[in-house]
Amino acid sequence: MGHSKADKAASRDRVLEIAARKVREEGVTRPGIADLMKEAGLTHGGFYKHFASRDELIAQATELALTEGTAKMEETARESEEAPRAGVVDAYLAERHRDSPGTGCALVTLGAAAGRGDQHFKEAYERQVRTYLDLLAGLDGDSEDARAEAMVALSAMVGATLMARAVADGDFSDELLKTVADRLNRRVPGTSVSTD
Repeated sequence: MGHSKADKAASRDRVLEIAARKVREEGVTRPGIADLMKEAGLTHGGFYKHFASRDELIAQATELALTEGTAKMEETARESEEAPRAGVVDAYLAERHRDSPGTGCALVTLGAAAGRGDQHFKEAYERQVRTYLDLLAGLDGDSEDARAEAMVALSAMVGATLMARAVADGDFSDELLKTVADRLNRRVPGTSVSTD
């Protein structure tokens, strides 16, 4: 690859990464081309050298935003080898995740938009939900109820993070995260009861 082709590819990747962060922070309707290009250090006119349209960029940025979370969740599970499920729950429901939507899980920001989106958007969102469910179910070993427990955990984590970001009272936001994490971590994988 020649120097100019390498530069073009690097510029395209930079715009795509910035757009993915913006999609996680603001959803799919807000990021404007001019602002994205300016943040990437490029001119607005150069956008069409990289993407055919804003819709193409947002579709690719959405895919990237959704899939980038998988590596983070897998890494968290590996780092928490004694209790990988609890490690994932605690990391997901941490104040740091709540306060950093640009680097956080896109399922939280994009849920409502995916519900109103086109088939491609819905399929991309669904792929990521299924990926997380498989990952979480795998952390519970051979339990018959592992998939159901994964659905409960993922739904609770995404919902609690969404609400914790949306409420005005910081103490209440913290309480939402802590309470849901505590309850999920007390659940016994493979059963519908909690340990007390």
